[in-house]
Amino acid sequence: MIRAIRSCKTAAEERAVVRKECAAIRAAISENDQDYRHRNLAKLMFIHMLGYPTHFGQMECLKLIASSGFPEKRIGYLGLMLLLDERQEVLMLYIIGLALCALGNICSAEMARDLAPEVERLLQFRDPNIRKKAALCSIRIIKKVPDLAENFINPAASLLREKHHGVLITGVQLCTDLCKVSSEALEYFREKCTEGLVKTLKDMANSPYAPEYDIAGITDPFLHIRLLKLLRILGQGDADASDCMNDILAQVATKIESNKNAGNAILYECVGTIMSIEDNGGLRVLAINILGRFLSNRDNNIRYVALNMLMKAITVDAQAVQRHRATILECVKGFSFGDIVIPSICLGLGSGVGWNRNWDSDASIRKKALDLVYLLVNESNVKPLTKELIESLEASDQEFKGVLTAKICSLVEKFSPEKIWYIDQMLKVLS
Repeated sequence: MIRAIRSCKTAAEERAVVRKECAAIRAAISENDQDYRHRNLAKLMFIHMLGYPTHFGQMECLKLIASSGFPEKRIGYLGLMLLLDERQEVLMLYIIGLALCALGNICSAEMARDLAPEVERLLQFRDPNIRKKAALCSIRIIKKVPDLAENFINPAASLLREKHHGVLITGVQLCTDLCKVSSEALEYFREKCTEGLVKTLKDMANSPYAPEYDIAGITDPFLHIRLLKLLRILGQGDADASDCMNDILAQVATKIESNKNAGNAILYECVGTIMSIEDNGGLRVLAINILGRFLSNRDNNIRYVALNMLMKAITVDAQAVQRHRATILECVKGFSFGDIVIPSICLGLGSGVGWNRNWDSDASIRKKALDLVYLLVNESNVKPLTKELIESLEASDQEFKGVLTAKICSLVEKFSPEKIWYIDQMLKVLS
């Protein structure tokens, strides 16, 4: 075919030869000729380079790509790149994206070292989807080879200024992982990026309704959570960075509504950040009050994570946790509270105040609440708390009795103010 085309003396002769060849190739395509498919596509590639239309061969490219033989696959990919001339850039972006995904999933330490410069360059690529995939790939690289972390510090910092949420969320995650593997990166982001991250979070908290990012009335809760996690790392052990983020944490804690899962997720991360950064008494009381509100939620998952976080909070501010003692005791007894959020002060008034109380059979919540009560007991409150626990022992099911009995006996032995009281309590447990 190439010899026949090159021997043509005029453009008309060349067109006639090309028409004849294209007709033969169309016939072969309609007959689903397997043996000559790759050779026919090679012909079409040559015809395409001469400037003739060859769009009818595009599907043949895909068939060759799907075949098992290497020569067929090779021609298929070459043909796809050539024949899709109007979409060459899109195709190239697709290939780069695929390569980044593959590298991010399977790269070894050797591959990471060899290809890190290319991935670093793609963090500045013009297409946001490529920048996003490059950031995710960079996370894999620094986990495989932490020594390469310093190469990604500046490119990662530039991603924090992105307006595209997909790129921004991967940039925030890359910075978070860099902080975990490199003290140099942690200091750099703490010094250069804390104010910018606070501004980004503030803009999101105050942003108007954006349908493309809205979930349950909240703008991009996923990005909210990633930002809070990064701020937690930056504020931990640094008073200046902690002071910088205090106001926005207070705003998120008070403004986000807790009637939807998205809001609860953000509040939980906000509480975790407040409890991790440097001391701010007012903020910590606010955070522990949010956890107290979580304990009154109908969702057992929310109540469980609240109990878990309160156990960590005891070491930071035991007095603030003590204010929610009555609510925690209700969890030990196995009661949940319906739809009504109960102030902790009401819970000390006894069971006749009129809220909805339903028996809750979730043993994991009762055990976690019991562990928390155990940590709250001291010499000043051992008597009332022991009384409450013995009352709940009478009503508890058989499975929970053993765990509860062991805890009561341990508390009585540890904090008993006098021998006669110790004997009285042990007799009540035994009876």
